[in-house]
Amino acid sequence: MLSRDNRFTTEVLLHGGDYNPEQWLDMPEILEKDIEILKKTRCNVVTLGVFSWSFLEPSEGDYRLDWLSKIIDRLYENGIRVVLATPSGARPKWLADRYPEVLRTDSRRQKMFYGFRHNHCLTSPVYREKAAAVDRELAKRFGSHPAVILWHISNEFSGECHCPLCQAAFRRWLRGRYADIDELNRRWNTAFWSHRYNSFDQIESPSPIGESQLHALNLDWRRFVTDHTTDFLRHEIEAVRAYSDKPVTTNLMYYFGELDYFTLAKELDIVSWDTYPTWHKDPLIETARDNALWHDMMRSLLGRSFLLMESCPSSTNWQGVSKLKKPGLLTAQSLQAIAHGADSAMYFQIRQSRGASEKFHGAVIDHYGGEDTRVIREVTGTGDALEQLSCLSGTQVQSQAAIVYDWESLWAMHDSQGPRNDGLHHKELLLDLYHACRDHALNVDFVNEDVPEEQLFGYRLLILPMVYQFREGFAEKVRAFTKKGGVLVTTFWNGITDGTDLCYLGGTPHGLMDVLGLRSAEIDGLYDREENHLAPASREPSARKDLSAVSADKETALPEGPDSGFYASRGSYVCRYLCELPALAGAEPVLFYQDDFYKGTPALTVHRFGEGEAWYVGAFAERALYEDLIGTIIKRRSIEPVFKGALPAGVEVTSRVRVNGTQVCEEYLLFQNFGTEPVMLSLSAETFETVYGKPDEPLPVYGTLVVRKRK
Repeated sequence: MLSRDNRFTTEVLLHGGDYNPEQWLDMPEILEKDIEILKKTRCNVVTLGVFSWSFLEPSEGDYRLDWLSKIIDRLYENGIRVVLATPSGARPKWLADRYPEVLRTDSRRQKMFYGFRHNHCLTSPVYREKAAAVDRELAKRFGSHPAVILWHISNEFSGECHCPLCQAAFRRWLRGRYADIDELNRRWNTAFWSHRYNSFDQIESPSPIGESQLHALNLDWRRFVTDHTTDFLRHEIEAVRAYSDKPVTTNLMYYFGELDYFTLAKELDIVSWDTYPTWHKDPLIETARDNALWHDMMRSLLGRSFLLMESCPSSTNWQGVSKLKKPGLLTAQSLQAIAHGADSAMYFQIRQSRGASEKFHGAVIDHYGGEDTRVIREVTGTGDALEQLSCLSGTQVQSQAAIVYDWESLWAMHDSQGPRNDGLHHKELLLDLYHACRDHALNVDFVNEDVPEEQLFGYRLLILPMVYQFREGFAEKVRAFTKKGGVLVTTFWNGITDGTDLCYLGGTPHGLMDVLGLRSAEIDGLYDREENHLAPASREPSARKDLSAVSADKETALPEGPDSGFYASRGSYVCRYLCELPALAGAEPVLFYQDDFYKGTPALTVHRFGEGEAWYVGAFAERALYEDLIGTIIKRRSIEPVFKGALPAGVEVTSRVRVNGTQVCEEYLLFQNFGTEPVMLSLSAETFETVYGKPDEPLPVYGTLVVRKRK
């Protein structure tokens, strides 16, 4: 086993993409032309081998790697490095024919036919053996090749298998988690509907034709799928590690709910992901912020720079409408990744396939094959920009705010059957809160409930948007963060259940009632046509109730009747979907419901706790409320945004810093215009020096300006 440094670093920003030369082995002139175009477009890296298994091993044990060796050598001769993939994302036909156990079984217990991509059982000993064998052959041949800078393990892990092998693996996993079947019955509440198990051997994975209403079973199955997928990832990494010490990654996906990426990422040296926004469908800033959120998420998984592994240089072929990118957007989306902490901008794909399902997916080189295309001009421009911004390599993003995004909690919440089965709208709430932070020029990280307490202490602001499930120890970390001087923002539907989806007794949000100075009493689900309104009102004695279930800290509670300092940009705020009704025990009401039987009930409150303070938003309010709340908090707590000036609508700003130990020795600001018209930025030449762009001219739509703060 070779030793390794567990971080991936690059002295330049990477530019390139997925390349599938095996599709063109009978046309060597095309391969030579591709290298010419890669050099012209300033591409310095390609990903090879993602779907090459049937070429690498055309029959069992017959490894043929010479074709790949020639291509890697030729690329290296021309200054192009390689991210080399293991080919397990799509198995060859001979493997499925000879060993049917490698094919998946769906949740209805139906065996799948050969086809598509991730149609393989990750439990199958045969599949694991064959995948590891080809991985080792690749590592032996190319593990120390100077062209290879990174291993790309499999591709877009997804899906699950319910075959007998996986059922047995699931039962072993459950024994390891609970040890005793009586403990499982207690934690799963199997007394419900008389579902008690007598042994682990009786347990089956969830199925639409079997058990699907035992929520703890569903939740643990999702955990098992993540752990099992992570184990397979680890299995492949170990095969590569036998002969290579190069770092490893795998490509993750947007809003992917099947796997807990915080768990999966622990096995990686650097996170990478594939982004395919539906540009031009919604207002530009909406799509840009949605995409930026996931750049920040990927950076947060390991707390350091990530790679943009795939993006489309033109139009996709699988979205509902295959929309072309307008001129300038390709560079803008690439530099947006850099702004949020990426060290690369890469595409799927380099050359367009001639046939099958992705033959019309956008590519750097299309079926025409010439160099005089708009896409190649824009890819070349992006390459030029990345070369100019090579000074950003090795810098990082430091964030003042953190938002809790926990896959396990989301699995449980979306399976909860109430209070709104027609949509809890967590994604929309998450985006609204993210928008509010970004509108006030705050960098944002994402954390899950396993975040170390000391990491939380590094933030000034912590936001809990519908963190339905509080696993053991999480509330204590949030309490410590707030007591030490942090600002906590919570919404409705927080801290309802424990780690096996058992409802907490004694009041919610569990463990935070005294921090917030209130208890959640009821929650009202609104029909889509309904709305309520939130507005200031005079304090009413009935709004302040002492509850025996809540122990308010009299020394830290706000005194009676202080001004919360909340800045309201409008007289009232619309709220929809969910309205939680709190009973106060020390919290100061700021806004009140204006309609329905709970008119006059507090909906926005603040409560001092220790050296910090806790805000509670009880309703799914319009975005303006969250924007006003974050603005209020910044002023009250003197939180410093990355840029203090006024930003025109649609303009994004992010900072990247270079640190020496714990000291920031260099800071860059990256401004991007995702608005509707060119805008002028007010930047002092005495404070900033230009790195990229034209500060004396209006920043065009899709434009980027990068400046360095003068010391």
